[in-house]
Amino acid sequence: MRHLPLFDLSIHTPRLELRLPSLAQLDELGDRAAEGIHEEGFMPFLFPWSDVPPAERARRAIRYHFRQWGEWTPESWSAEFAVLLDGEVVGVQGVFAKDFGITREVNTGSWIGRRFQGQGIGTEMRRAVLHFAFEGLGAEQAVTSAFEDNAASLGVTGKLGYREDGIEIRNRMGTRAAIRRFRLDRADFSPAPDVEIRGLDACLPLFIAPTT
Repeated sequence: MRHLPLFDLSIHTPRLELRLPSLAQLDELGDRAAEGIHEEGFMPFLFPWSDVPPAERARRAIRYHFRQWGEWTPESWSAEFAVLLDGEVVGVQGVFAKDFGITREVNTGSWIGRRFQGQGIGTEMRRAVLHFAFEGLGAEQAVTSAFEDNAASLGVTGKLGYREDGIEIRNRMGTRAAIRRFRLDRADFSPAPDVEIRGLDACLPLFIAPTT
């Protein structure tokens, strides 16, 4: 797409490819959501979008991507990359920012289908988007957060050099829950020589608004 080259952007690691999904891949992503993301009775997301029957969970996952595409501006964007393992969609790795051209700060969020969890994919895909943010876009900080009982997310964060950045108390489905925040500065990030970014140059104006 000449006017929206984001769909030609991709990030490659030794095992994974991250890219904005095609319609067929988006449908497959809906399958992953329907199959399940987390155990019943546990909610890793602040907005409990996954707490619905499988068919509606699939539709919510798909609609979310259309909404992010439609609302994308250089001042406010959310790159929700489908994560592919051997060509199969396994989950989503998002990186998003507001006023990135000024703040140079990104946030991240992700999910993986349950049958693909426990294989190190979460660490590899987060590392990929951090390389994209720092080495591709020129970020200065990356932030992330997770509920304090989300051991998988906290485990990934602990492997990548983040520093503690405080605690928030939030309403999670009617109960009090603590969120732990983390921050990664450029100086603490180690570039990943085995990560390759393709198709970024044409997309840069969509990530960084021109300054006056």
